[in-house]
Amino acid sequence: MEYVWAFIVGGVFCIIGQILMDTTTLTAPRILVIFVVSGVVLQALNLYQPIVDFAGNGATLPLPGFGYSLAKGAMEGAKDGFLTAITGPLEATAAGIGVALTFGYIIALLFTPKSPKK
Repeated sequence: MEYVWAFIVGGVFCIIGQILMDTTTLTAPRILVIFVVSGVVLQALNLYQPIVDFAGNGATLPLPGFGYSLAKGAMEGAKDGFLTAITGPLEATAAGIGVALTFGYIIALLFTPKSPKK
């Protein structure tokens, strides 16, 4: 059942993103920022942790999960002082950031980007 709930919760995040893209004039980068910030806000209000406990990776892999990880790292780091409150989010998300940068670079080397035609 864990896989089913992870799939459903992750799918709901995708549906919300698709609805925002289809029904608003928001650009994709703005929607991505909204998702990350919503994860931060929900974690700051202690509302995202129950979603993570329920859905596991279905809640931690989408973009709100990245915001959740940032906020959780900052909150845990803040227990040790101001400097660790700043470095905590980077420690919590270092693996994801590193993988994204590495694969982004590799893909940029392999493919030629094309601008969308208007």
